[in-house]
Amino acid sequence: MSVRINDFAPDFTAESTAGTIRFHDWLGDSYAIIFSHPRDFTPVCTTEFGAVAQLAPEWKKRNTKVIGVSVDSVQDHEKWQRDIETFGGAAAEFPIIDDSSLTVAKAYDMLPADYYLPTEGRTPAHSATVRTVYIVGPDKKVRLTMTYPMSVGRNFAEILRALDAVQKTDGVPLATPANWVPGQDVIVALALNDDQARERFGELDIRLPYLRFAKSPA
Repeated sequence: MSVRINDFAPDFTAESTAGTIRFHDWLGDSYAIIFSHPRDFTPVCTTEFGAVAQLAPEWKKRNTKVIGVSVDSVQDHEKWQRDIETFGGAAAEFPIIDDSSLTVAKAYDMLPADYYLPTEGRTPAHSATVRTVYIVGPDKKVRLTMTYPMSVGRNFAEILRALDAVQKTDGVPLATPANWVPGQDVIVALALNDDQARERFGELDIRLPYLRFAKSPA
């Protein structure tokens, strides 16, 4: 079963570099970003973990916890953290899950259709598309998903932008247009008529009868 938007994010208990994690308890009333990787000590993954570590102040500003998933042991993760800090210039202080059992990868449908995991000689290629992102809300529901192939490093500036858009529109009748960035106008949902939209969001910029922009609320 795939994990879809608005599904409850599967709960799990796993060992991590921060000790035992019970995901829903750990999440609390925060947003979370779960991001997974095919294996420790691989080049693209190291650059990605470095990018996430550099953004630590931005995650905190957005009440968002980040948690990495990789199919190796806590001991390997702890060794790898030193490489991540060397490369990225910032400590990877967020938890990294030991998913050597693939429990989390399977629960979140992170594996490729043709995955095969030998008991010996496993390489990153065997779990090639375990390069997935989930944004989870404080209500434990999935807000956004992204999956990349092993050859494509993620753009964490875009993931940060997507998080901003999710938080801006969460629970309110708004949407963001293509290429939106914080501070730009937002789209008013068709669930509100013009009068209701003006009462709630102020003056409208009506480009088409169904395309109405409002100033982005703070």
